[in-house]
Amino acid sequence: MVRRAVPPDQGKWAIPGGKVELGERLYDAVKRELEEETGLSCEPLGVVNVDEIITQDEDGRVMFHYVLVTVLMNRCLGAPRAASDALEVRYFPIVEATSRNDVAASTKGFLRKLSLGMVPIERPIAVETSSSR
Repeated sequence: MVRRAVPPDQGKWAIPGGKVELGERLYDAVKRELEEETGLSCEPLGVVNVDEIITQDEDGRVMFHYVLVTVLMNRCLGAPRAASDALEVRYFPIVEATSRNDVAASTKGFLRKLSLGMVPIERPIAVETSSSR
């Protein structure tokens, strides 16, 4: 996990991630974001989880809407190091990560699902990119 240097969840530990740029394929975005934040170069195997976060202001207006797509990675090269918008990089046992107060709620939710066997680690879902004109 990375300790985030910027909002959302600044200062909290989370799974590395970020925005998909317009026209960027999901796997390319995941590889780029992971390398930018951790220095690791990995190959994506497929999607293992999808969640969303909708943040509203006091009047109920939507301020942010994030769709979190967790991609299982494999064949990682390099040594983990904090880079880009990450303050630190560290591996945590799942039990420790889910009990800490400084882990992002979205990451805790994913880890909870993982520990309950609700994440298809053995059968990640392949992403196919298509486009139309």
